[in-house]
Amino acid sequence: MANQFEDLQKALTPRQIVAELDKYIIGQQEAKKYVAIALRNRWRRMHSSPEMQKEIVPNNILMIGATGVGKTEIARRLAKIAEAPFTKVEASKFTEVGYVGRDVESMVRDLVEQSINMVKSQKKEQLQQKAMQAVEDHILDILIPPMRAGSEEDIELNERTREKFREKIRLGELDSRKIEIQIQQNSQGNIGVMTPGIDEIALSSLQGMLEGMMPKKLKKRSVTISEARKILLDEEILKLIDMDEVKEEALFKAENAGIIFIDEIDKIAAKGAASGPDVSREGVQRDLLPIIEGSAVNTKHGVVKTDHILFIAAGAFHVAKPSDLIPELQGRFPIRVELNSLSKDDFYRILKEPKNALTKQYEALLLAENVVLQFEDEALLKLAEIASQINSEVENIGARRLHTVMSHLLNEFLFDIPDKIQDTTLHVSAAMVEQKLNGLVKNKDMSQYIL
Repeated sequence: MANQFEDLQKALTPRQIVAELDKYIIGQQEAKKYVAIALRNRWRRMHSSPEMQKEIVPNNILMIGATGVGKTEIARRLAKIAEAPFTKVEASKFTEVGYVGRDVESMVRDLVEQSINMVKSQKKEQLQQKAMQAVEDHILDILIPPMRAGSEEDIELNERTREKFREKIRLGELDSRKIEIQIQQNSQGNIGVMTPGIDEIALSSLQGMLEGMMPKKLKKRSVTISEARKILLDEEILKLIDMDEVKEEALFKAENAGIIFIDEIDKIAAKGAASGPDVSREGVQRDLLPIIEGSAVNTKHGVVKTDHILFIAAGAFHVAKPSDLIPELQGRFPIRVELNSLSKDDFYRILKEPKNALTKQYEALLLAENVVLQFEDEALLKLAEIASQINSEVENIGARRLHTVMSHLLNEFLFDIPDKIQDTTLHVSAAMVEQKLNGLVKNKDMSQYIL
């Protein structure tokens, strides 16, 4: 089992995990430390004795902090580092009357779908070379059909000609040449099943069975060899993938490496006497409880046990408090960490340091138009100061405020490129920032700028 788990999660130490998170998220070191330990504990569990593996449960984490301080980003980046299936749900979505179109088990089903897609992508990469060889043979057979009978000289000449054309196909010399291929037609939508009282999973399985029984229709298409290569490659890979193996691996991955992020959990915390809408909120908490505690959930790919899925919950808790959650649910999130509000200095570092910083994103966008965008250090300090000031005067939306100020700063340039501005370098100075955003800061009615 441990060997199988090696393929599911990188064996990173907690310090290495934090170092990876530091590349994208500024500050919040305590939260990073807790999630790093939680991730490493999964690796430790899978390398313990089989008897203890069943007993060791994940320490689920409750993140407390205002919007825009990095709660979701920490969880999402953690899943990417671990190469683990990840799904995000908003707890408030479960408060709708009758859970319209959404029940609490759907988050586990979403996780399984993510896991299936991840495993399929990995299999596709592994089978790419083998499938490419089959596609090459297919195209070659269309261009120069192999000789099955005839003289030895003719057969040898045919083989030499095929090898010459094979080389041309590999070098892309025949990419624009048109050939005729046969492809399978896509099914025309879902097959309707009029059966009262059937649930979503059973209905999906029934539809899949009926579609499998329907004969596959072939359709002839005239395409270039370049297009044929892409079409046939997808078909060949699907033929080579063993879906039973994919499902088995995906279920194991979801159960042992999956991460479910429950946002806005404070919105379902009951306050005061349990009456009216508070009853609904408490009902959602009680529905969440067995899944977080560990239960078996039916999905269309099989039964998934949630005992070892890592749950990370988050909320601002401006009105409600964590203690307003029912005690049983509180107990399932033993690790609590408060995230710090972001300061002007944090905003400056967010604009400058992360690999995906907003400044780097805009630089890449303009470079696509052959325009070089350069930010002076003083300009970044001024942007950070303005974002921090607006957050303090209006509603504090954390780092998301940087999107507002950057958009107002650069929108005019983005509109004029490439019609009026071409092949040049744009220098963003502190004076330019102050000039373009001066009205934004002075305007006391800031409602139009709230994201």
